[in-house]
Amino acid sequence: MATPTVPFSELSKHSKEVAEKLSRVQRVHIRRRDGEDLFLTTARHDREREETASVVAQLLTALVASDEGVRAVQQALPAVFSWVRHLSAEERREFVQDIVDATRDAVDLDVHATLHRVIVEWRASARILADPALTARLTGPLPGEDHGEVLAP
Repeated sequence: MATPTVPFSELSKHSKEVAEKLSRVQRVHIRRRDGEDLFLTTARHDREREETASVVAQLLTALVASDEGVRAVQQALPAVFSWVRHLSAEERREFVQDIVDATRDAVDLDVHATLHRVIVEWRASARILADPALTARLTGPLPGEDHGEVLAP
């Protein structure tokens, strides 16, 4: 079912009607002109989403606890992220571990942006690796003077 959208003004002027709509659909998109859009949701819907994330995180964690599970997840990656074909086997293993860690962060710490960041960063790496000329430019020595080792933050 599509999430209904209402303007912010409708929420402020007709909050009872919006609340009634929310009780039927459990989630309403609030469109704002002067700021980021909002989603209004019921507590039950939010609890169900949290439980879903928890189950997925636990399944992934359990899967990667064995070599067979890691191989299964790695074999499934191209069906979800077609660009992983540009990553090496070691990079795919790192990507899987990053996904598992980020999924756990979503559940354990209520930090959801990490999973998005992990996917964006690995996709950017794959984009670079897909272009041999760009890969050569970005992995070759820098022109001019060597400024020494770059320390990890």
